[in-house]
Amino acid sequence: MTDPQLVLTERVQQALGSAFGPEHATEDPLIRPSQFADYQANVALSLAKRLRCAPREVAQAIADHLDTTDVSVEVSGPGFLNLTLRDGWIAEQAARRLLDERIGVPQPAPQTVIVDYSAPNAAKEMHVGHLRTTIVGDTLARTHEHLGNQVIRQNHLGDWGTQFGMLIEHLLDIGEEEALGMLAAGDGNAFYQAARHKFDNDSEFQQRSRRRVPLLQGGDPETLRLWREFIEYSNRYFRKVYRTLGVTLTDEDIAGESMYNPMLPDVCDELERTGVAEISEGALCVFPPGFKGRDDQPLPLIVRKSDGGYGYATTDLAAIRYRVRDLKADRILYVVGATQSLHFQMVFAAARMAGWLHDDVKAEHVQIGSVLGSDGKMFKTRSGESIKLTDLLDEAVVRAEAVIADRGYDPEARRQIARQVGMGAVKYADLSVSHDSEYVFDFDRMLALTGNTGPYLQYATARIRSIFRNGGIEPESITGPITLGHPAERALALQLLGFGSVVAAVAQLSEPHRLCNYLFDLAQAFTSFYESCPVLKAEEESVRQSRLALSALTLRVLLRGLDLLGIEVPERM
Repeated sequence: MTDPQLVLTERVQQALGSAFGPEHATEDPLIRPSQFADYQANVALSLAKRLRCAPREVAQAIADHLDTTDVSVEVSGPGFLNLTLRDGWIAEQAARRLLDERIGVPQPAPQTVIVDYSAPNAAKEMHVGHLRTTIVGDTLARTHEHLGNQVIRQNHLGDWGTQFGMLIEHLLDIGEEEALGMLAAGDGNAFYQAARHKFDNDSEFQQRSRRRVPLLQGGDPETLRLWREFIEYSNRYFRKVYRTLGVTLTDEDIAGESMYNPMLPDVCDELERTGVAEISEGALCVFPPGFKGRDDQPLPLIVRKSDGGYGYATTDLAAIRYRVRDLKADRILYVVGATQSLHFQMVFAAARMAGWLHDDVKAEHVQIGSVLGSDGKMFKTRSGESIKLTDLLDEAVVRAEAVIADRGYDPEARRQIARQVGMGAVKYADLSVSHDSEYVFDFDRMLALTGNTGPYLQYATARIRSIFRNGGIEPESITGPITLGHPAERALALQLLGFGSVVAAVAQLSEPHRLCNYLFDLAQAFTSFYESCPVLKAEEESVRQSRLALSALTLRVLLRGLDLLGIEVPERM
């Protein structure tokens, strides 16, 4: 199975080697889609200065040495190479995709990829800020699995620490049944705030809370029982959110702070023993080179506080050591807010100093930007509080149901479609934006049936399904062949050939928005095809079969792509 952009890259590189010597055969040809041809190679402009030739001369030399089997080449402008593929080659490759179970998605040598994502705090309910880390991470996990990698999901819950002394005491004060009911219902913030208020204003409660912490850390059976109850009921709430969102996290993926707590003393001992960490002002610190504070002094990464306590850095270092040594990770993706950038830079640097991260293991911070309201500020309620994620998702479904209310569905079908459309709209609006960018949360834009939205793509699949339903044909029964006559057929077929390389790029670059953009372009190409090329009413049977094949392949690519994004697709819309 061949991707046109990869084929042309290899051809141009071979021509570069033939024209200018083998040392240039690995140059990036800088091939991009073009409005003047199928693709354009711009390498002549970047190479000309080094070769001390005019760019047009370089371009002509490449053209003269290019293998033009199934492709035509033209030198244009100051030195662009316009590359146009033969219609027959495009049709042949599209027909092969139709018979390929993977639809052209490559299957490279498998790696063990750990995706650390979602990571809510067990002491609080999930808010809109958790939306992006959860669905971006889930898309990356799905994509890596589809490429054949062994994916280990890690939900790094905030489920340990001194705050639990306060929370357990508050649980005892109000009674286990009431407290656990609040947690299961998703009222963790109210529970936490009430406990915090008592801690700040009631000295007796504060003393009890402080006494409870060493009991928890020391393994007191009753305290551990209460802590486990607290965590279990928080997890019930998280499971409900994950089911609503349709993400793949399960209880087996939980690897919270508590899991690493027994490892922390040994992590510190190893860092100190190997000279990576040193005592500074009573605390055990790592000083990764290149990090300085405002006073231009080396910036410490504190791994053990002066009072003997541990912080996030210690836990994250323990997690890296465990994931590399025990889980045998080749690549670790941390899908975490962009505000944690400095923290992860220093943690990764310290782990490299310790030898836990090395050339064979890649750790990456997939930075997640903020969700903004229409005022351009952090998305909050009118009273200034974080918006509950469950409230947001419920509203998405209610609004989606209003959008499809006049389409004649029975109540049960309407509710199911509304759930699929509402969740798809929210997820796609997030995933279609570069993960490190901010975006404005806008229900009206998200739920629109036109433009680059989830409902538009869902509607495109429903439209294709209606073609086959009206013809009494199963899409899976279509085998081609494919012939290209109309420009809209050719444009659609060429777009279909790019799916595999886009999926590979999403995994390589951790950029789900690339898949969203591709699917939107594909849906637009199909719309143009649909409007210009009758399918069921095509005058000739061979043309009808070819157009059915293009429609079936488009449906498969859209369904597969949306599934990688975690978006369900209604049968009808």
